[in-house]
Amino acid sequence: MAHNPTLTIGRLARAAGVNVETVRYYQRRNLMSRPGRYYAPEQLARLRFIKRAQELGFTLKEIAELLKLDGAACGEARGLAERKRADIEARLKDLTAMRKTLDRLLRACASGRSPACPIIESLYRRK
Repeated sequence: MAHNPTLTIGRLARAAGVNVETVRYYQRRNLMSRPGRYYAPEQLARLRFIKRAQELGFTLKEIAELLKLDGAACGEARGLAERKRADIEARLKDLTAMRKTLDRLLRACASGRSPACPIIESLYRRK
């Protein structure tokens, strides 16, 4: 693709590992511009930026904020990344608690000591 200075939407999508509808969705969300028929290589870089940011857990709204920053706005980008990391830490804590609860329920279920299924019973109970 380096030999071609412009890309069709299909080639752009394939090069970034997404489908055409994803590109169009990002355009509707104003994450990507809507050029004419062809896309410049910079659009491929932008599309890859969006996908990588999503892989790190950033929402499309957060990605829009990151895209507005230039390379010198490290402090602002760091703030966004720190907030994202805190969100991930909170989710990990919640996931760990869920895993412990499920482990306890699975042990209770495997013991066979209860006439009713401990998993089903626990879902009917309030916290």
